[in-house]
Amino acid sequence: MGTPSAPDVVVNTTGLTKRFGSTVALSDVDLEVRRGEVFGWLGPNGAGKTTTLRLLMGFARPTAGAIRVHGRDPWRQPAAVHREVGWLPGDPAFHDRLTGRAHVRMAARLRRSPDDDKTADAVTERLGLDLDRPVGTLSRGNRQKLAVVLALLGGPQLLVLDEPTSGFDPLVQQEFQALVREHAAAGGTVLLSSHVLGEVQRTADRIGVLRAGRLVAVEEMSVLRGRSLHRVQARFDAPVRAADFAGVPGLRDVQVTASTLRCAAPAAALDALVGRLARHRLTDLECTEADLEETFLAYYGGEPGGR
Repeated sequence: MGTPSAPDVVVNTTGLTKRFGSTVALSDVDLEVRRGEVFGWLGPNGAGKTTTLRLLMGFARPTAGAIRVHGRDPWRQPAAVHREVGWLPGDPAFHDRLTGRAHVRMAARLRRSPDDDKTADAVTERLGLDLDRPVGTLSRGNRQKLAVVLALLGGPQLLVLDEPTSGFDPLVQQEFQALVREHAAAGGTVLLSSHVLGEVQRTADRIGVLRAGRLVAVEEMSVLRGRSLHRVQARFDAPVRAADFAGVPGLRDVQVTASTLRCAAPAAALDALVGRLARHRLTDLECTEADLEETFLAYYGGEPGGR
């Protein structure tokens, strides 16, 4: 993919900095999000992801630097930006006594979009949500489904989603991911913040890695997919040696105790590691994806921080 032309850049930040008193939440962030892509905004909890999204929505003013969303300054032109953005906050707030449908109709009036009932019904059917129940009776997952529905109302060009699948079961996560990909395939843009690496791997085209308020990497998803760490524990019916697994590319934290191997391996090394494991008689094998913070610390070093 070549350098995008200006009309293809939906979100642009230059030197974006935000301080809260003496705390630096974001420092000198340069970012471009392109039309038609799903961009994963990744980092440990506290890295500054939500602060970034609130600045893009015009809910806070940058300390320094510039932001453009569809060419507009969200702090100076929030209404114009909000008309083209579907926003899902990390802590969506509702009127508990009102039904989901009442929330849809209020949002439709604000967006002046009379067909939003049809959109809402189509999305709620896919997510398995009853819009006619009072929100106060909904589970956390169903409240999050309603937040997704409201973000999609009015056919926004850009979706800005902060930890969108919190509380979703695996089947609903899959349907949500399909909605995100369909939005991008239709020419829309998605900026999705998450600390769950696996979630972003299944949806994003590119990712930005944020740590302690600094943008430490922007990469194609295929590059990050190969770096994702997995924690592996294997037990054998006889003692093994560390030398039996030497030379497997990318292995970290290798520990061999009698008949047990423990290590961390990037996804790209799993095939080679399984080949080495198969040389011995296995009695048990566990392989789990490391959390995002562990992966980031392994590749980018330092301690997470920020806000």
